Amino acid sequence: MSACIVGWAHTPFGKLTGETLESLIVKAATEALANAGLAPGDVDEIVLGHFNAGFSAQDFTASLVLQASPDLRFKRALRVENACATGSAAVHQGLKAIAAKAARVVLVVGAEQMTATPGPEIGRNLLKASYVREEADIEGGFAGIFGKIAGLYFQKYGDQSDALAMIAAKNHKNGVGNPYAQMRKDLGFDFCRTESDKNPFVAGPLKRTDCSLVSDGAAAIVLADLETALRLDKAIAFRAAEHVQDFLPMSKRDILKFEGCSKAWQGALAKSGLKLDDLSFVETHDCFTIAELIEYEAMGLAPEGQGARAIAEGWTQKDGRLPVNPSGGLKAKGHPIGATGVSMHALTAMQLAGVAPEGIQMPKATIGGVFNMGGAAVANYVSILERIR
Repeated sequence: MSACIVGWAHTPFGKLTGETLESLIVKAATEALANAGLAPGDVDEIVLGHFNAGFSAQDFTASLVLQASPDLRFKRALRVENACATGSAAVHQGLKAIAAKAARVVLVVGAEQMTATPGPEIGRNLLKASYVREEADIEGGFAGIFGKIAGLYFQKYGDQSDALAMIAAKNHKNGVGNPYAQMRKDLGFDFCRTESDKNPFVAGPLKRTDCSLVSDGAAAIVLADLETALRLDKAIAFRAAEHVQDFLPMSKRDILKFEGCSKAWQGALAKSGLKLDDLSFVETHDCFTIAELIEYEAMGLAPEGQGARAIAEGWTQKDGRLPVNPSGGLKAKGHPIGATGVSMHALTAMQLAGVAPEGIQMPKATIGGVFNMGGAAVANYVSILERIR
């Protein structure tokens, strides 16, 4: 336990007309420092999570954070990227700076502006998070990759359409109470389960309600070493932080096992001295509903091929054995790539501090887990957080 989250900020996610990547970054950075009760001059290092891959003409973005205050000028700043886990990569980079005693206070910002990009370009940009040499021609873009995974899973374990619809319905119901979410509508199981003009098939067995939304948005957290954190108003400590990277080509691994996810969870739980059932809730990476289903198995909640039990038997509902995505997840919140991992950490910290938005606050939440994934289980980050102040 070398670092704590001591402040946070979160913009709404969605199609944010009138905002720019720069304005989102500045807003999140400014509000996070104010929430922490720290001045810009207190910051030792800045880490920006920004995927880009063509979404922004401005590709050198770390110094945009400095525009939140003249007092940030000349601070160390860098940008990190690890596909859809870019936000968590930024968080973990900040933790390393503190663990190395190179910084006492680190400002971490994650941001993306996606909706200003034409649809076909969005698909091409997202495919850059795949193994282009083998996977770029998969029909349906990145949805096609997870559509292929879903099809293989169905072939091996049977039709899981009911389970996927239950996951979508759960997350959309949870997202109704999240003021930051892009979609705040309880769609219900029947709508998510049924193909229709408003819910067509997108790729393989995946329908529109199985896919996360293209979004703009930003989130930020302030990290501090333990000594500094205990002098502030609040401190959400990292019991563990684990990063596991797997092969990029799907052809080099069993894509139905999410082995990197499994190893990241195993490592984090071992370092924290906890079991999965000790967690009050988990925010997991539901870029597609099939991803959340397989993640149930990878985290150890259900045996291989039996992830459907976790949703069918209510284990992952807000009042279940292990609530998953009480925020609504990426399905309801949206998925502005660079912001997602930071958002997960910010919302988990809010939950543990008891100050999450009223509609999503979990009662008596003491320990929270975060899983953020880049690509198809390539970059795997797990954090386990606990309130100590």
